[in-house]
Formats: sequence, C-alpha cells, structure tokens
Amino acid sequence: MTQTPDTPGQSDQQEATAAIQQLTSEVKTFNNHRFIKIQNSVSRLILMQFARGLAFGLGSVLGASLLVSILTWWLSQFEFLPIIGDWMAVLATEFERATGNGSNVNQ
Repeated sequence: MTQTPDTPGQSDQQEATAAIQQLTSEVKTFNNHRFIKIQNSVSRLILMQFARGLAFGLGSVLGASLLVSILTWWLSQFEFLPIIGDWMAVLATEFERATGNGSNVNQ
C-alpha cells in the first residue's frame, strides 16, 4: 500500500514545510530591517547610544532649569512670609541685577 498525496500525514508535512518557508522569509525580512542592522554594528550602536545620552542630558538640564526658574519666580511672590519673603526678595533683586533689568547695577 502506498500513500497518496491526499493522506493526512503527507498534507501535514506539506503544511509544515510551507510554514517553515514562510518563517524563513519573515526572518530574512526582519534581518534586513534598519533597526537590526544598527544593532549588529558595534560602532553604530555606540554612536546611537551616545546621541541618546546627549539628548537625555540636554533635556534634563533644560527641564530642570525651567522648573527651577518657575519655582523661584513662584516663591518670590510670597513676600508676606518673613524668612522666605526676604530671601526671595534678595534673590529676585540679584536676578534683576544679573540680567540688567535692575535700576542700579551696583547696589
């Protein structure tokens, strides 16, 4: 007795072969992707991580500067508090003097 192509064993084998061929094609496509090419090159990976670190550092510095300046301005509005108000008034005067907005630079 010989097996015909319509038997379940032969059909399962053909489906498995087709699935493996499709998977092989997808892996080749994935390996040709730009992200994988960057990850496979050590020099490109180092360059990308360096650029990422620079962007993170710059964003952190700018964000912190903006946050501190807004917080300082907001706290300088509380002149009715005896200790903080005096300190913030001096700090606001120093900021005005440093930026050249003060009336007398040499106070």
